[in-house]
Parts: sequence; C-alpha cells; structure tokens
Amino acid sequence: MKILNGKETAETIKKELRELVKQRKSEGRKIPHLAAILVGNDGGSITYVNSKVKACEEIGFESTLIRYDDSVSEEVLLNKVKALNEDKSIDGFIVQLPLPEHIDEMKVTLTIDPKKDVDGFHPINVGNMMLNIPGFVPATPAGIVELLRRYDIETSGKNCVVVGRSNIVGTPLSLLLGKNTNPGNCTVTLVHSRSENIKDICKNADILVAAVGIPGFITADMVKEGAVVVDVGTTRVDDATRERGWRLAGDVKFDEVAPKCSYISPVPGGVGPMTIASLMINTLKAMELKGK
Repeated sequence: MKILNGKETAETIKKELRELVKQRKSEGRKIPHLAAILVGNDGGSITYVNSKVKACEEIGFESTLIRYDDSVSEEVLLNKVKALNEDKSIDGFIVQLPLPEHIDEMKVTLTIDPKKDVDGFHPINVGNMMLNIPGFVPATPAGIVELLRRYDIETSGKNCVVVGRSNIVGTPLSLLLGKNTNPGNCTVTLVHSRSENIKDICKNADILVAAVGIPGFITADMVKEGAVVVDVGTTRVDDATRERGWRLAGDVKFDEVAPKCSYISPVPGGVGPMTIASLMINTLKAMELKGK
C-alpha cells in the first residue's frame, strides 16, 4: 500500500508556480491576483479560505480577502461580485460556499464573470469542461485528476466508481475520468443515495472515489484487493483527545481499508491540499487567458 500524498504533491506544484511568478516579475509582467469573498463565521470555510490566502502568499500571488457578516443582504453581495467582475486588477475570485440561507447561491454563481470563475462552478465553465473548451475545471476534481497523473496511476480501461453526485465533486469528476485523456478513459459508474447494491458496485472498482460526505462510509468489505482509493471527505467530528475538540474525518475507514489498497489518499493531507493547488493553477490560467 502506498499513500497518495496530496500535501507533498501540492507543495511541488506551488514550487513550480513560485518559479513562474519569479519569471514574470523579472520580466516586469503582471502577477496573478486572487480575491475571495467569505460570508459568516463557519469554521470550515474560514480554515479553507485562510489556506487559499496562505497559498497565495507562499507562491507570490496577490490576494484580497473580503469578509461579510452572515446578515449581509443578497443585494450587497451581488453588487460586490459585479464590482469584482469589473475590477481589472483581479484575475479571478471565489465566493466561499456555503452561503446563508437567505442568499441564493445559484444567483451568486450566475453573476460571477465566467472568465474570473476560478472555482469553475458557472454553467458556462461546466459546459466548457464537457466540450474540452478552455475554461476552469472545479478545483477538487481537477486536483484529484492531477494527483492520479503525478503518481502515474493507470486509468485507461479501468473500472472507476465515484460515490456521490454533487455538482462540485462527484458529477464533474465522473465526466473528467471518462474523457479521452490521460488520466481518463475510465469506465465510470456514479453511485448515489438512490443507487442499489452500492457495496457490490464499489467492490468491482479498480479506482474508488469517495465523495459522499459521510465519515467512514467506505468500509473494507466495499473495496477489492489492489484498488486505488481516493477519499474526498473532510467532515469535522468531535474528538475530546484533540486540543481543539475535533478532527477531520474522511469518507473512508482508513485503518481497515488501507491494507487492501495499492494506493490510498489520507485525510487530512490528501485531496484537500490538491484542491488549493488547483485553485492556484486556475488563477494563473485566468490571467493567461486574458493575454496578460
């Protein structure tokens, strides 16, 4: 069993991006600028956004963090999104999800300029992804594919099962892995809450991706010997043994599943850092697509 070390791989990517930034600076060219809007005080969202800001600092990107209380009106938020669309100094930006219930997330997503939508959630970018038109792929699926590529995981002709059909991870990842690319060319099955015989379907997977958001959902009896397992889950669970009172739990019961795997990604330190790295790649791409 080998670990798909997302943290180590992401550091390599950030190092590559640092070199590109140094080169751009030496040539007097623009440095990528990422903005992030954070609404409210959700612990997970704060941690995630802070990680993005830190990554920008490490690489040498410019970054702007815009914060609002969870009582902010939809109108105020939409007006800020429109302002960022028009701000030529900002190459790409994100609106951290989830948003408070009184704000329509889809309305916010549709307001973002697709050319600055580095999260890759706008319908135009989703369509571009399906048609292989230049645009932005959602960061987590892109990070997973890049992790498989950098570990030389053979995907062509393999049976891949993705557990979870979210618009952010499961659905786009199933499309990416089925494409005529490398990594790709998988025979993909997307299972979800209405699927029958999930255990049997998962047990036939050469590559199993758990993106259901239920801690410990994937158990050893759902995994075949030698499978590659990618754990996307990052759920906070209470843990009195930790100083902070909680820990991150994946969708896979790591200790019992790992011995059966050829490769497995841990939580934390697996997909999470690759998501951040992919967002940085998208930010650079946003600037390059504008010819800067």
